[in-house]
Parts: sequence; C-alpha cells; structure tokens
Amino acid sequence: MCLRETITIGEALDATVLTAGNKPVEWSDAAAIQAAEVRATGRTNIMPGGVAASAQSAATLNARANSEDDKTTLAVVLTVRGGARSKLLSDKPATRKDAEGVTGAEMRNDPHLTTYPTGVAASVAAAAAARINQAK
Repeated sequence: MCLRETITIGEALDATVLTAGNKPVEWSDAAAIQAAEVRATGRTNIMPGGVAASAQSAATLNARANSEDDKTTLAVVLTVRGGARSKLLSDKPATRKDAEGVTGAEMRNDPHLTTYPTGVAASVAAAAAARINQAK
C-alpha cells in the first residue's frame, strides 16, 4: 500500500467538515480559516470570495443571529462552491509552523483562549503530524 507523503492545508480544511461541520462559525473559526488560507496561498491578505472571506461573513452574521437554527455552520462555509481546496488560489503541505499559526489565530480569537477540539486548528495540526510521521 502506497501512502501519500503529505496532507495539504486545503485538505485539512476539507476534513474539518467531517469532524466539526455542524458547528456554527465563530470568530475563532474565521480567524483560523484566515490563517490557514494565508499560509496555504502565501498571500498576506484574504481573497474576496475565498474561504476566509466566507468564514468572516458567516461569523459576522452568526453573531447577530437570533437562534442557533439561523447560524451558518463550518460545513456550509467549507463546502460551498466545491470545497475549501477549490477556493484556494494555491495549496501546500501542512507543516508544524502552519499548525502553530492556525492554532494561535484560533486561540487569540476565542473568549476562553482555547481551540475547538475537532475544529480547524485540530485538523491542520493532524495534517502536520501526519507529515512528520511520514518523514520518520
């Protein structure tokens, strides 16, 4: 059985749908997605219409929503128009530094300074860990 060497940041974002797709998008999620997009593309700003812009819009709308049923979930943000990978201009294998950057962004934007156990930061960290394990 031949295993691929790496898991990309875009693939990690797509995997988040499986682990935390039903979670309403919060500011911390939007920040983590933005950090992931910036690291994947190498750009210093977010792309209009990209996955980070969609996440920021969803977080803003969710903050104003009157009920949980009105909130946009991570699955909606990360799967609309073909998924996170298709919305990234470019993608790259997730590294330990990428995982640390995404985790830091998620924590800084969470009122309790924590990450969601199966959220965006966890998916990127798992991708980075898989890459480290493959290298051994």
